[in-house]
Amino acid sequence: MMGPEPQTLPPSPNWYCTRCSDAVPGGLFGFAARTSVFLVRVGPGAGTIPGTPPFRVVGELVGHTERVSGFTFSHHPGQYNLCASSSDDGTVKIWDVETKTVVTEHALHQHTISALHWSPQVKDLIVSGDEKGVIFCYWINRNDSQRLFIEPRTIFCLTCSPHDEDLVAIGYKDGMVVIIDISKKGEVTHRLRGHDDEIHSIAWCPLPGEDCLSINQEENSEEPEIANGKVTAQTPEAKGCYLATGSKDQTIRIWSCARGRGVLVLKIPFLKRRGGGVDPTVKERLWLTLYWPKNQPTQLVSSCFGGELLLWDLTQSWRRKYTLFSASEGQNHSRIVFNLCPLQTEDDKQLLLSTSMDRDVKCWDMTTLDCCWTLPSLGGFVYSLAFSPEDTGYLAIGVGDGMIRVWNTSSKKNSYDVKSFWQGVKSKVTALCWHPKKEHCLAFGTDDGKVGLYDTYSSKPPQISSTYHKKTVYTLAWGPPVPPMSLGGEGDRPSFTLYSCGGEGIVFQHNPWKFGGEASDINRLIRDTNALKYKLPVHTEISWKADGKFMALGNEDGSIEIFQGPSLKLMCSIQQHHKLLNTISWHHEHGSQPELSYLLASGSNNAVIYVHDLRTVLESEPESPVTITEPFRTLSGHTSKITCLAWSLHHDGILVSASYDGTAQVWDTLREQPLHNFRGHRGRLLCVVWSPLEPDCIYSGADDFCVYRWLPATQDHSRPPQGKKSIELEKKRLSQPKPKPKKKKKPTSQMPIKQESFEGHEEDSTKENTGPVENGLSDQEGEEEGPPALTPTVPREPVMCTPTSSSCEKSDVTVNNKIAVLKKEPPKEKPEALMKRRKVRSMLPLSTSLDHRSKEELHHDCLVLATAKHSKELNEDVSADLEERFHLGLFSDRDTLYRMIETEGKGHLENGHPELFHQLMLWKGDLQGVLQTAAERGELTDSLVAMAPVAGYRVWLWAVEAFAKQLCFQDQYVKAASHLLSIHKVYEAVELLRSNHFYREAIAVAKARLRPEDPVLKELYLSWGTVLERDGHYAAAAKCYLGATSPYDAAKVLAKKGDAASLRTAAELASIAGENKLAASLALRCAQELLLTKNWVATQEALQLHESLQDQRLVFCLLELLCWQLEARQLPEARSSSSSYHSWATDTKGPFLQRVTSAWTSIFGLDGPAQCQAALQRLQDIKYPSATSNTPYRQLLLHICHDLTLAVLSQQTASWEEAVRALLQAVLRSYDSGNFTIMQEVYSAFLPDGCDHLSDKLGDCQSSATSALRSLEAFSTYGRLYEIWWSLSRPCPEPSVSVTTEHGKTLSTVQSQRVDGASAEETGSEVCRPEPGSPPELSLRLSEESARVLSTCRALFSEEHASLQNARRTVAQVQETLAEMIHQHQKSRLCKATASGPHNNEPEQETEPRLAGPQSQCNSKEEENEPVSLPELTRRLTEANQKIAKFPESIKAWPFPDVLESCLVLLHIGSQCPGCVPQEVQQQAQELLRKYGSGRAYERHCQTFCT
Repeated sequence: MMGPEPQTLPPSPNWYCTRCSDAVPGGLFGFAARTSVFLVRVGPGAGTIPGTPPFRVVGELVGHTERVSGFTFSHHPGQYNLCASSSDDGTVKIWDVETKTVVTEHALHQHTISALHWSPQVKDLIVSGDEKGVIFCYWINRNDSQRLFIEPRTIFCLTCSPHDEDLVAIGYKDGMVVIIDISKKGEVTHRLRGHDDEIHSIAWCPLPGEDCLSINQEENSEEPEIANGKVTAQTPEAKGCYLATGSKDQTIRIWSCARGRGVLVLKIPFLKRRGGGVDPTVKERLWLTLYWPKNQPTQLVSSCFGGELLLWDLTQSWRRKYTLFSASEGQNHSRIVFNLCPLQTEDDKQLLLSTSMDRDVKCWDMTTLDCCWTLPSLGGFVYSLAFSPEDTGYLAIGVGDGMIRVWNTSSKKNSYDVKSFWQGVKSKVTALCWHPKKEHCLAFGTDDGKVGLYDTYSSKPPQISSTYHKKTVYTLAWGPPVPPMSLGGEGDRPSFTLYSCGGEGIVFQHNPWKFGGEASDINRLIRDTNALKYKLPVHTEISWKADGKFMALGNEDGSIEIFQGPSLKLMCSIQQHHKLLNTISWHHEHGSQPELSYLLASGSNNAVIYVHDLRTVLESEPESPVTITEPFRTLSGHTSKITCLAWSLHHDGILVSASYDGTAQVWDTLREQPLHNFRGHRGRLLCVVWSPLEPDCIYSGADDFCVYRWLPATQDHSRPPQGKKSIELEKKRLSQPKPKPKKKKKPTSQMPIKQESFEGHEEDSTKENTGPVENGLSDQEGEEEGPPALTPTVPREPVMCTPTSSSCEKSDVTVNNKIAVLKKEPPKEKPEALMKRRKVRSMLPLSTSLDHRSKEELHHDCLVLATAKHSKELNEDVSADLEERFHLGLFSDRDTLYRMIETEGKGHLENGHPELFHQLMLWKGDLQGVLQTAAERGELTDSLVAMAPVAGYRVWLWAVEAFAKQLCFQDQYVKAASHLLSIHKVYEAVELLRSNHFYREAIAVAKARLRPEDPVLKELYLSWGTVLERDGHYAAAAKCYLGATSPYDAAKVLAKKGDAASLRTAAELASIAGENKLAASLALRCAQELLLTKNWVATQEALQLHESLQDQRLVFCLLELLCWQLEARQLPEARSSSSSYHSWATDTKGPFLQRVTSAWTSIFGLDGPAQCQAALQRLQDIKYPSATSNTPYRQLLLHICHDLTLAVLSQQTASWEEAVRALLQAVLRSYDSGNFTIMQEVYSAFLPDGCDHLSDKLGDCQSSATSALRSLEAFSTYGRLYEIWWSLSRPCPEPSVSVTTEHGKTLSTVQSQRVDGASAEETGSEVCRPEPGSPPELSLRLSEESARVLSTCRALFSEEHASLQNARRTVAQVQETLAEMIHQHQKSRLCKATASGPHNNEPEQETEPRLAGPQSQCNSKEEENEPVSLPELTRRLTEANQKIAKFPESIKAWPFPDVLESCLVLLHIGSQCPGCVPQEVQQQAQELLRKYGSGRAYERHCQTFCT
């Protein structure tokens, strides 16, 4: 990226990795965050402003497609620029940090890589281990590798020895530590047993030998002499070194390599938590990481339970002495620390950098143990950015990790002065809004629908509103209270209330004084005030105008409604976007042009931004709502949905937009011009905000977990990348998770998705970070919490967690699965066949089997039975015999029979035959018992329920309800509903079907069984319609709305697709239903859509759909005739073959004007002045914005034809003043858009003989029309002048005169560029094409016509206009110079802050936007060498403004062609065709050039013609 790197608030370092950050001497620190590695320059080389912490994020290593699990630098002098990273994508990449590119890589591992280290002894050796216990040694220089398999255990960490190039220490998940010799094929030299849980860190003593520590080994020994299975011969190298290991078992052990055993155990102390910056309910496991300082072998640094760092003193082993880092409050980490790495800066400071679960990177001074600085980071998507209007410079950041950050961007001491707020949030923060007047009061909204208020200066938890949204909070806005909260006296109500818009489409108003009270739904007020009969749209955005008078609501269907406070009377509806609206922004009120505060910019799921000027509508206060279908400005360029818009507070009409195409774009809205494009993010942008302190500074946030601070002026690009930006495709390709992407993909989400996401969020977060899914933001955003490839506790956990999704999504998926299973299973089991086979089964199988025993047993049965029958009193033996031989119940008394039935029944149940058990119980006569047992076991059947009435009415009711519940558990909802209907529970049956999305069946039941006017029926139609609409089934949704007698909504939903056929049907439907306004607007939209294909016949048919569009038919008729005329002028092969013209349009007999009026009369029945007058008045009420060079061609033609229609109607009614104004308006539109062809066509069609007849009609009255006529004549002459010049220039190469190319679509608007092209000798290179609109015989007739045309040129050489234009040029130049001075001042400040040498300044100068060619080239020497002072500029500006004020309004009222430009064209003609321009005219032109041609654009030409 050219220019300085933008300031970055980076993503959080990855959690639960044993080595994912490292640093090298000289001050470069790198840490793994998500799928990349961020680099931070530390120390003097960071080039930060003196007084601020000396560190700066300088770049990112991008290339891995999944979470980076390990990162290590090469610590060999001369190759500090090399580093290595391992990732869950299975690769180990070696990078060059200077070029930020991959040098080489390998993908040798088959399993998740869990440990990585660059050997401190061998320059090109990188050792990596995976969770299956496989180790690879990879030598870069010779591209060679060695595979070692030591133990079938999960490797947690490994560290190469700093003293012996062959030794590597490996720590396993189960607590085992081994030291291997890689030169001997991984032979184990020591097995160190002692830990009984994960090994988090291994550190070798920095000094070889074991003299550095005075540890009494015998005393501390806890291990047996032979720690290994076999005693290995000790190598001399192994003898002399200590090794320290940190484990989850809460101990640090120091091992002697000489003896192969532990010599010291340090137990981690429980420290009392100070200042706890974390939710106390969160249970964190310990992570024990170590650092053994190089120059202090008697000290060891370790992490602790709560984020504290300890410095252990190893000199006195029996005392277990440690020192706490930084005893001052708030300096320590608030949660567990994962990595420690030392760094020596250029000025030889010994620092230690730590990464933690609290998402801070901290830097510690090893001499004082104090925290030098903190780099905050983000663990989720950046959803929202908001600057405080009162605490200037305080930027609130809403993040998906469940925390709000408040960044003091104006801090002079700390460029990363960030405070975090987590209490009471517990969810992704999707919306933020500061109170407009109250300091430190910040409102926030979350993805679970919560709305809260924080006092950012207090440590109290936030107030939470008792009213929750059902879905994500999209937007928050403070505004004046509306009823019911605005009722009451001044002191009884707040001056501002909080409005929140949620994903379910409702806007709540919360009272900040009674935040616990119930919030009010503003839809009620809107419905009551405006007496609306149609369904209110689903709201997705809210914005109050700064003065509190008007509120804009954006909707899911793309419409915007403007309401007047406090009653919320609907003023107008903007039907421009036709997709879900994401963002609305009112222009600020404190610019130099107050009228701009009525500009409203809006962005939707479409890639186009529209700006509407609502001043006329809102100031006129219309009685009934106005529908607006034409934008004031259209900003096209983004290639994906718009997520956020923000106006610059420092400029007029300058807007910045954020988009899913991965870029932020700065626009000049008044000129429809893209200015600067920022491409620094690696994800889709979600929010953007302009700094209130610095005019040239913007902050943006995205789904790459980053906030960037960037300067528009230093960007290399001026517009978004066209086509799909690489990042869009790259993100989808790279970041898409491998496991089961289909599970994530649902047809659509539950409600309109704005920027909503369903990222899984676990506080302990043991889940894998996967990329974004199509409609929201990533499912796993809360990730960074710890996206372990290998989560230390459960290695398989990530895989199980991957398909995390919203709860609604889960339920849908499971339901579908179950239904599928139920449908598939019966055929497999073939129950009917089984039943047939079972029919032969005995109902009493146990009794039957007992009757088939041995003869002795059967004889004994007879004796027992006889005894039982004939003895008067049964003794115990006989009773026992009878119990044992239960099958005799068939022959003895009833009690024994019941016992037999009970025993047989139990046997059936045990063997899985409940139906046989039920039959036995029925034989017994216990129907109620059967039903109860079956209901409890979920074994009710149709036949059992059918028998239930035998047991009584109540039992039957109960049985049917129980069966319905059972069927619901089995997902047989339709059958359950049918059973409920059998007991007349119609409402319950309908609700059951509706809640399980069986809308069709629910409606059929309701329609058949309920009264037609029952509200349940309407609710069913509306809810099904909403679901169908969301899924894109617009025609089916329209039928639902018609069923609910909501034709308005039916028409609106049909129009959502936006194609001509849908719009036409919607318009017809609205017309049938009597929704006249809607029908008219839809028919007009349909006609405009058909313009694209030039299907004129269908266009007129569409306009015929509504009588109120009769006037528009006149406009479109004129447009058709004009297009035919323009097309007829083209070469046959360039004409459009798909055009479908009326027969009357292709008849070219007679003048153009006559053809127009005759078509109007014959086709549209426009006869007589009265009809013309009525049509004229109606069309005059429609106002279109002025054109710019970026106005789309179709829109431009339509607007010009609207003006021309007014002109023709005015002529028909003899309103000549109106006719002149309308004609001039049409000419000005083509001139402003730079479309010369249309301008010439207007003159040749409407003024073929010049303006004389208009002059005669106006007479001598000195009205504003006279000055308009003067302008009209001037533009006519101006056009003819160019035509003459071009006809002369045809044979020879001419420079870049801006001529129209295809269909007259392109022509530069910069007049000076036209003129600059005039000097062929000096600059020409491009061949100037003759104007397609100019008649071919012009050059032949030049001699006859030139006298007339060139003699009328005097009208162009108006001294008054030349003087006025000169004054205006002066004002523009002064403003330009001032803007340039501000830019230069900012850049010089920037250079001081970021440049560490001249190389940083050069690219900046290159990226400085140049002024238009001739202007920058023609700087006068005085201006080039001597900068003008500010007082001098102010004086010039004042003088010019005073001069402008003195001119009469008649001169200033209408634009006039550039007088000096006209002079130059005339002099060119004179130089190319000597004698054709009268001498006195040439002299007059030269005189004007001398007098007023001092400006930059004209100076060179003046030298050519006036010397």
